[in-house]
Amino acid sequence: MSEKKMSSSRRHHLKSLMLQIAANWIVQEKKDTAAAKERYMAEQCPAPSLSGDQAALMETCRKLHALIDKVDEERYDLQTKLGKAEKEIDDLKIKVIDLAGVKKPALKKVRMSADAMLKALLGSKHTVNLDLRANLKQVKKEVKEEPADVGDWRKNIEDKADRKKMFETS
Repeated sequence: MSEKKMSSSRRHHLKSLMLQIAANWIVQEKKDTAAAKERYMAEQCPAPSLSGDQAALMETCRKLHALIDKVDEERYDLQTKLGKAEKEIDDLKIKVIDLAGVKKPALKKVRMSADAMLKALLGSKHTVNLDLRANLKQVKKEVKEEPADVGDWRKNIEDKADRKKMFETS
């Protein structure tokens, strides 16, 4: 497939033509929507006839006020429905987050002394220097002295020989 490359001037010309066509479409679309609005307003809201006496004009005003009230009620109802729907959506989002669970970020290991930690937490209020080892109680160790049997070592050997005989006979 030997496709020739398009020159930059040709590409620029085609691009500008496409932009002009798109701009014309946008203008035409705006005109169409304006015409559709005018047709709708002509159908739904005919021009009031202002000819007649004052009683007829008052009746026309009453009808217009009734229509305005009806539209306001519908608008209010729709706004309340929208508010309820938005609140329900927010509640459901919160439930989804609760069900999924919030992932806690991994904490960094920080090497910090007790003094530095208290200074970071309390700020300038922390003036006491903590030496945790100094606050420990001193415990005295009691040394148990067992009386050492200093005796004849031969007696011990004879006692153990008797034990050996007990195991050998069984």
